Amino acid sequence: MGWTLIMIAGVAIILGLGFYAGRLLFLLKQQNTRQQAARDKRVETISESVLTISMAMEQQQCELSEGAIRIVNLLHALPVDPQPDYREKFPHIHALFIAVSGFAILEARQKLSKAERRKQDVAREQIESEHESKVLSELPEIKAYCEAL
Repeated sequence: MGWTLIMIAGVAIILGLGFYAGRLLFLLKQQNTRQQAARDKRVETISESVLTISMAMEQQQCELSEGAIRIVNLLHALPVDPQPDYREKFPHIHALFIAVSGFAILEARQKLSKAERRKQDVAREQIESEHESKVLSELPEIKAYCEAL
């Protein structure tokens, strides 16, 4: 009789632990599914933004330097694994990004004198004109990459 009770208790404990483990696995699967859905949504949103900016750059509705800054930052924010080397994949837009990344923006730009702002604008326009044809030729590749995501 004693061994029977011990065996019944053992089986009950094993069944309880099995049920608990199954529940944890189910919850983990749900969590992974939610995380993947959120990641997919973020990829979609970022891809749409890159496509919109690329089209605006092609149609000259967006300055090349502003578009390059936005696109490079958005590409680096893409939650894809493994993260591609965008500097190698899209070298021209990265070159423009690096060339204009030293200029003052937002509040820092507002604090500059008008002469200094104009000086930076002229320098930025010169840099944009040097990179324009290469960046514009790279935009279809960027768009194709984002559409493929």
